[in-house]
Amino acid sequence: MIHQDMDPASARPEAGLKAFEALCTVKSNTSANDDYRLLVLEAPKHILNCQPGQFFHLLCPVTDQQQPYLRRPMSIYRFDADKGELAFLYKVAGEGTAAMATLKPGELFNVLGPLGVGYTIKPEWQNLLLVARGVGLATLAPLAQEAARLGRKLTAICSARSEAALLSTEHFRSLGAQVISVTDEDGSSSVENLQTLIEGLIGSQGVDAFYTCGSNRLLKLLQELGAKHNIPGEIALEQQMACGLGMCQCCVRPFSQNGEVVHLRVCKEGPVFDLQEAMGW
Repeated sequence: MIHQDMDPASARPEAGLKAFEALCTVKSNTSANDDYRLLVLEAPKHILNCQPGQFFHLLCPVTDQQQPYLRRPMSIYRFDADKGELAFLYKVAGEGTAAMATLKPGELFNVLGPLGVGYTIKPEWQNLLLVARGVGLATLAPLAQEAARLGRKLTAICSARSEAALLSTEHFRSLGAQVISVTDEDGSSSVENLQTLIEGLIGSQGVDAFYTCGSNRLLKLLQELGAKHNIPGEIALEQQMACGLGMCQCCVRPFSQNGEVVHLRVCKEGPVFDLQEAMGW
């Protein structure tokens, strides 16, 4: 067992204090759409004390065609301690994910986690707005699960290249979220249209907090709207990692805090950060 000590810089006591290395059994590994696959694992209950936005470090299998060396960090798509299930939504983009795509039901898969600092939902945040694109919607899926558990109102703006490429929309609806889909295909995903949509939601129903993941243009848009309307928010950031535990310093990024630039580890102080402190790339 690996103990994950609370780092003072995270300042979030709800972050997981323990991470575990565990062997899980593959239940299914199927196509979610033309671009993404869904891996569902049978997992021991003690590794499923997770927070939305946390991740696992996955030991991808070695095959005749792929020999991935380092573990691959991957956001949690779904976790259910009662069912003993842990799921990841991923795109085959390199050697590690190509090796993951070969996993078959019944095979064992080594995971390390849960790791990092997840999203927060403060008691006064009753109307939540989630804005994400592509696989960023996978990272935010557990947030929708937690919002439903807490009885919060959630609106999810889901963006993709096309209607066929949209992810998680039905999952969000099943959790009671209002879903608004926008695509490049029909031009509705432009920054200008998103700004109009979000301004309309702020005016009509109110928004207490923004949540997003990974997109530079969404970060900049929500920072602007958050500053204008005094709405707080959080963003989950993606970064290449080696250890995933804060020791190797591979995932350090700059952040703006109190008028100064500081450097924080995405794996340890994140991957979720204050929206206004994140710096564009």
